[in-house]
Amino acid sequence: MGSISKEHSIGTDGCQMHERRLSLKDTTSNDFRAVKRDYDHRVFVNRSLALEKIKCYGFDMDYTLAMYSSPDHEELGFELLLDRLVCIGYPHEILEYKYDPSYPTRGLVFDNLFGNLLKVDSNGNILVCTHGFHFLKGPEIWKYYPNKIIQRDDTRRFHVLNTLFNLSETYLYACLVDFFTNCTRYLNCDTGYGHGNLFMSFKSIHQDVRDAMDYMHDSGCLKEKTLEDLKKYVIKDPRTPILLSRMREVGKVFLATNSDYNYTDAIMTYLFDDGQDPDKDIDTIKKSWRSYFDLIVVDTRKPLFFAEGTVLRQVNTDNGKLRIGTYTGPHQHCAVYSGGSSDIVCDLLGVKGKEILYVGDHIFGDILKSKKKQGWRTFLVVPELAKELTVWGHKSELFDELKNLDVVLAQSYQHMDSSSTKHPDISSIQKQIQMPHESTVEHVSADGPDESKEQLYFYGKQRLTQLTHDSSEEDN
Repeated sequence: MGSISKEHSIGTDGCQMHERRLSLKDTTSNDFRAVKRDYDHRVFVNRSLALEKIKCYGFDMDYTLAMYSSPDHEELGFELLLDRLVCIGYPHEILEYKYDPSYPTRGLVFDNLFGNLLKVDSNGNILVCTHGFHFLKGPEIWKYYPNKIIQRDDTRRFHVLNTLFNLSETYLYACLVDFFTNCTRYLNCDTGYGHGNLFMSFKSIHQDVRDAMDYMHDSGCLKEKTLEDLKKYVIKDPRTPILLSRMREVGKVFLATNSDYNYTDAIMTYLFDDGQDPDKDIDTIKKSWRSYFDLIVVDTRKPLFFAEGTVLRQVNTDNGKLRIGTYTGPHQHCAVYSGGSSDIVCDLLGVKGKEILYVGDHIFGDILKSKKKQGWRTFLVVPELAKELTVWGHKSELFDELKNLDVVLAQSYQHMDSSSTKHPDISSIQKQIQMPHESTVEHVSADGPDESKEQLYFYGKQRLTQLTHDSSEEDN
């Protein structure tokens, strides 16, 4: 009887589970998106990772633990850059420009030979090209870039603007080119501008902007302005202390930032100043932000930090000054260090390579270097991804239409071979591919497309170019 009873129990559970699967099967296709979290609450992976193998979690600070308010923080940086350029001799008229957050995006390339901003793919193919605020068309692009491709590894000429700190710099390049191009006092040339006996090249403009960026960070003026109004410029998330507390229960946690200690202390104190125990609803004694980390390293100078590094020195947390000499002692909990290298971090914490998961926002300085040099696991913070995916999600029907048009276009050429002398008439398909969103969204503004419209417009245009390049040499 016992064995029969047991078998009956299993059979009943099996039937219930089978019925549940059948019920889910009918609703999964319709409700699958409804059970997903919002895009900004998801984690996207390109390979599986067993977190039980991770013994140590590392974090960058700027734009990782500390998220800056956009566009307020970019606008602040833009204004400081303009002030600096005017101080070194640039015309006062450039102060009239105001930061437009809809124009710049991370990852654009500035060509310091011709002064153009470029959007290119991973192979260097040019997708979008602007000179100031003028969007160049096909023949104009071919004039500057034969075959519409650039050599991305030519870092002397092409500067990749790959961090969120670069957004204000990106927009500044467009403003300066726009100003000098339209100012009657200056003579327009292919590689710069003439003014009497003087010539100002795009390369020199690029260098001036880079110097202004370095001055803004090295002098501390951006940090000072940020600290004057933390509520405006820094996003405070009460979940941050909870996250780090739970991580410390299963492994070690460290902070590695390029910022100096005084700035780091001010930002982190603001972020962690909640007066609440992470796991309880009652007030407790306020914990120092340093207590959430097993190791804190400032002034890391990444990506140098992941190579030979610099001298490791201990920081006096009372005044922020560095102690003289190289620190050679054992790791002290809650102590703060300056400089050093990723090798030293591994030694102090007693972990290695793939046991570390490092979280950062800089794809080169944080992610690629830590992975290639040390074999660390990496987690890239990309806040723009949520908006990009929202566009794709909301316009999914439109993109499905583009895919269908791709199929129709392919069918038009399906039965052709090398002996074919006549090409099918695809003009109507071209028109549908080029502007398929006219019936669903408003026309692109003459003042410049917003991000969602730009995605749709350039996606359609890029697909059209890829699919019809054999039948037409010009972009439609």
